[in-house]
Amino acid sequence: MNAAGVSGQLRDTPLLSEEEGAAYETLNADGRSPVVFVCEHASNRVPASLNGLGLTQDQLQTHVAWDPGASKLARRLSAVFNASLIEARFSRLVYDCNRPPDAPSAMPADTEVCPIPGNAAITPAARAARAHAIYEPFHREVSRILDGKRKAFIAPVLVTIHSFTPVFHGQKRDVEIGLLHAQDNRLADALMQAMTDAPHDIRFNAPYGPEDGVLHSIEKHLLEGPLPYVMIEVRNDLLASEAGLSNMSALLARSISHAVNSLKI
Repeated sequence: MNAAGVSGQLRDTPLLSEEEGAAYETLNADGRSPVVFVCEHASNRVPASLNGLGLTQDQLQTHVAWDPGASKLARRLSAVFNASLIEARFSRLVYDCNRPPDAPSAMPADTEVCPIPGNAAITPAARAARAHAIYEPFHREVSRILDGKRKAFIAPVLVTIHSFTPVFHGQKRDVEIGLLHAQDNRLADALMQAMTDAPHDIRFNAPYGPEDGVLHSIEKHLLEGPLPYVMIEVRNDLLASEAGLSNMSALLARSISHAVNSLKI
């Protein structure tokens, strides 16, 4: 076992190596659309310095490590809209970019599927190092893209893309698409109107809501200036096949376009 075991990164080793690159990836940075897509849980990758967080490859494939299908969906939408997309390049278990640094769930020690050995005894210094290496640059990039829109006299629209598991703690979830919002429900309402005839169970603030802390990214960037927003949650079994992914991306592309146009932004 190395000097850090599975409870943290190797001593005197940077969290991210030069070969591993940045904490985020921006696609279509110069996209002309006012819509900016964000996918915080795009990847299940773990930096080599963290030794897989003590998890098996099978555990890293589960929904606790990432949002299966979310990146593929977000990338399709980015292409359709000619819109910028910012994705986190490392697992939510390393750092959940949709949580503030002081939240236990930013680096959870336990999950529905399994405990996370690499987070069990993480020190305050190691927590701060992860926030510095992953959370801060990720959100600086989101801010940069949004600010670029404003400087180009384009009013930005923020859409975050997530997926959720069909069964959570043994409970089946019937909801298929969730439209999450806090006080400003303009875009969520317009999206719901646009999807009235969709053959899906679509609900506001489900399977999570603002009280669960899941709107952190959106709320953080609202501090920089007001903007229409929505967090879209799609049940991940609807994204598991090529046909399902194509159907969902087509539905959301039509609906987001209609919703944004209806707001006359």
